[in-house]
Amino acid sequence: MPHFFSNKRLIILMVSIIVLVALIGFSMRDREAATWPERFIRDTVGVAQSVFSQPAHFAAGFFGDIRDLLNVYEENKQLKAQLDEYASLSAELDSVKQENETLKEMIDAEESLTDYVMRTALVIHRAPDQWTETIGINKGENDGVKKDMAVVTAEGLIGKVETTSAFTSTVQLLSDGNRSNRVSAMVSTEEDPVYAFIEGWDEEREGLMLRKIESHADIEAGQKVITSGLGGVFPRGLSIGEIVEVEADEYGLTYNALVKPSADFYNIEQVNVIERTSETLDQTLTEEPEEEEEEEPVELNEEDIGGVS
Repeated sequence: MPHFFSNKRLIILMVSIIVLVALIGFSMRDREAATWPERFIRDTVGVAQSVFSQPAHFAAGFFGDIRDLLNVYEENKQLKAQLDEYASLSAELDSVKQENETLKEMIDAEESLTDYVMRTALVIHRAPDQWTETIGINKGENDGVKKDMAVVTAEGLIGKVETTSAFTSTVQLLSDGNRSNRVSAMVSTEEDPVYAFIEGWDEEREGLMLRKIESHADIEAGQKVITSGLGGVFPRGLSIGEIVEVEADEYGLTYNALVKPSADFYNIEQVNVIERTSETLDQTLTEEPEEEEEEEPVELNEEDIGGVS
């Protein structure tokens, strides 16, 4: 026993363990405020963290600024290249416009399938149960909006005017799965354009269906789809989307294509209503001509016959 108490190291170890257990138990109980040793340690650690964190944040911010500067430099180079490309495209577009005007003057054509008038409108209504079918806009008959006019956003075609009232209109979206919701479309190829119809919406793949494509047509993914202007309602050249996939129809006679829309059908706030200004086919040309009434024969008597020399 005396030998046991003579071992100072063992005594110090046991006392330390007891104190540690007591401190742990004391710290685990519910308290309204921390004790002064805890506050002292927290304050000391907090001051040390503040002293060391400021240089660390300064260093991190310095290297972050260098990285951002390099990124800005690279982005600046890309923007300059895009600006040069934009200037080239703008010059090319002006040239094409001038050439188009010259050709129109040469053939004495005052109208084109691409001629239209644009009216801006705001989306004021969209029912949750018809989110992909219709939207309501704040322009109506008093603003010149009529049934079947094309409706577009900055990205491309989204639908057509379905019904109108004096001050508002309802727009049927292309994402409406109704098969009667058709748009006469065309695919620009290296040779001749390919004409078909946008007809239906694929809900699983979230894309428009381009149907009745001729079997010998050179169609592939990545090609652009625009309105053809041959339906008599929409002007020519409105962007519809891009072909994603081409497949044969159920009979194998024609092809169908899945088209990724250019416009976003979910986030629509402002639209433009397009009024085609080029005339459609005159209905009088399609009507059958009226039969002319046959003249009744004139009966001549003997006196009239005798009087002819």
